Amino acid sequence: MKANLPFTALRTFESVARLRGFGRAAEELGVTQSAVSQHVRALEDWLDRRLLIRGTGRAVPTPEGERLAAAVAEGFGQVAALCHELRADPGESPTIGLSCLPGFAVNWLFPRLVHFDQRHPDYPVSIVTTAALASFADGEADIAIRYGLGNYPGLHVERLMSERIFPVCAPALLQSGPPLTEPADLALHTMLYDEIADIGGNPPTWDYWAAETGTALPRPARMRRFGQSNMVVQAAERGLGVALGREPLVIDALVAGRLVRPFAGLVASQFAYWVVCPSAALKSARIRAFRDWLVEEVARQPPVPGA
Repeated sequence: MKANLPFTALRTFESVARLRGFGRAAEELGVTQSAVSQHVRALEDWLDRRLLIRGTGRAVPTPEGERLAAAVAEGFGQVAALCHELRADPGESPTIGLSCLPGFAVNWLFPRLVHFDQRHPDYPVSIVTTAALASFADGEADIAIRYGLGNYPGLHVERLMSERIFPVCAPALLQSGPPLTEPADLALHTMLYDEIADIGGNPPTWDYWAAETGTALPRPARMRRFGQSNMVVQAAERGLGVALGREPLVIDALVAGRLVRPFAGLVASQFAYWVVCPSAALKSARIRAFRDWLVEEVARQPPVPGA
């Protein structure tokens, strides 16, 4: 007898497990946090298993929860791939639906997209900027560029580019501000923080950079926190403080001289940018063209000055 599976609760739980929080899952699914909590609780009651370890502001899956979340993600990924294949036809729209993070779109993608437009004028690109993984099954996106560890079961996933992290600031801060020639000088400056969502692993934070470089971070004169990486970059360019630059997001500003590296300390991040899509999507010439163009643009990216 076929089990009457609670599909809505399963999808909700997978979102909570992947995003490590009820609030972020509610935002992704477009429902209230209370609704998310009720769905997860109902699923735990249905399975008679605890699936999440709940804490302040975050939720971590138990080992059984990890297994279930991976199975749900893989299953829905396969459904998305089949839906994409069934919907594809010779008369499909030439528009490429792309989902990516706002910071990546503003600082890396937009300045380069004109090159794709010039090469493929018949393939317009429609961009949805969101912190959540777009739904491929309902046509919200054809392809996505995601940031993290690359855990997207059931989907085609390939590494687009890795990143390195290092302190950056505006040249004016070096010219007219307090001394800034070594990490200890951060005590005299404002440090800019990027609030990166907890998606597992060791995110590229100031603490991670300090641990990898063997640096003791001083207490800064002031701290400013931002919810989007593009806001951190803009604040640094305007001389509002010292930011931890993520290579793809600051490389153009470094080359143009809008940002500089005040002192050494370049660290490889555990996170990377990934091309994610249903496997069937790559059968489309327009999606392959866009994927291939992304790879070419990454290969053309200039080196970090002084690295």
